[in-house]
Amino acid sequence: MQGHVRKRGKGSWEYIADVGVHAAERCQECGRRFWVERRPRQICPKCGGRLIETEERRRQTKSGFATQRAAQAAMNKTLVAIEEKTYAPPTKLSLREYLKSEWLPAIEATVRPSTFRSYKQHVECHIVPHLGSVQLQKLHGSQINALYAQLALCGKKDGKTGLSPLTIRHVHAVLHRALKDAVRWERLTRNPIDAADPPSIRGDGNRELKTWSAAQLKAFLTATHGERLSPIWHLLAMTGMRRGEALGLRWEDVDIEAGRLSVRRALIPNGAVVVVSEPKTAKGRRSVALDPETVEMLKRQATQQLADQVKKGDAWSDTGLVFTKADGEAWHPEVVSRFFRAAVRRSLLPVIRLHDLRHTHATLALRAGIHPKVISERLGHATIAITLDTYSHAIPAMQEEAAVRIAELVFAAV
Repeated sequence: MQGHVRKRGKGSWEYIADVGVHAAERCQECGRRFWVERRPRQICPKCGGRLIETEERRRQTKSGFATQRAAQAAMNKTLVAIEEKTYAPPTKLSLREYLKSEWLPAIEATVRPSTFRSYKQHVECHIVPHLGSVQLQKLHGSQINALYAQLALCGKKDGKTGLSPLTIRHVHAVLHRALKDAVRWERLTRNPIDAADPPSIRGDGNRELKTWSAAQLKAFLTATHGERLSPIWHLLAMTGMRRGEALGLRWEDVDIEAGRLSVRRALIPNGAVVVVSEPKTAKGRRSVALDPETVEMLKRQATQQLADQVKKGDAWSDTGLVFTKADGEAWHPEVVSRFFRAAVRRSLLPVIRLHDLRHTHATLALRAGIHPKVISERLGHATIAITLDTYSHAIPAMQEEAAVRIAELVFAAV
């Protein structure tokens, strides 16, 4: 690495430093050179000639220093950053260009479709409209804090009401990941979001879970028995599976004789279409034991599906799924949730979401004394800590029971 300082006119100083080899393109017609800042251009914007990929040594020139010593110190700092591999070549790339042209296309294949849609929505609706024109390398913590304040004041679509602290923290998480990747890709030397402060969430940060008691759950399953989607409600409530996991369940994943099923895939909504995805977590691929009632329900479901197949004949779509429409096609997850809301309203029970059947399963299991490790495995949580943190509301009842049992053990011994 080399560099030198020199005096410019009017008594100012500048430095010129060799910052290493970088990707470039050179025009075969006019010989002009272009650094590859974003995506390769392939066509010369000056003469229209064909660009060929190459690598060339790049120099950084920075002027405006009042003294030779100041220019030398700045140059040394740049050379040290290059040596320590923390140097980011100067670029006028805006946050909008980085997020929409580089980051989102790069991560699309690495996350679930529903996650990508959430990221894209936060970028397009909450980040770019406020900070899109800011140069990526000039973004700093105070600007990000101003974004959070603006979103809290008037961040919703109507422009009159603000977003909740939890939603703003989701925006913070998206921006944090994007800028962390920018550091990894040598677009930034540091993550400016480390100097930002997202809003705090009151309490422990967890929304109060709405669940049914065992009696309420039994009443709902009894009231909806015989309806086309009642087997789905039953399976979700008795296994704690996620909605997409149940809808993606295939008959080849079910062992009726052993009373077990294997979770291997999930159906995820992506707008109006449904895509097949991996389970949400690394431990999402799991084996779940079934109770006798659920086994009988699956047998009835197989009988019903066979009747549908005979009725439809050639119009039947053999998807291999356990839960299908009358023609064998897969259910759209959002449609299933809509039917569940209608069923809850008809039952006159406390209103809960379809996902709350999963919470109900876990809560009832904890209160029944089932070991949290077993519950964590049934739910497919990454760690047992997630299970305990999510369902901490059920812990006090377990502690009371533990206190009584310990007392009985001690005094019985006396």
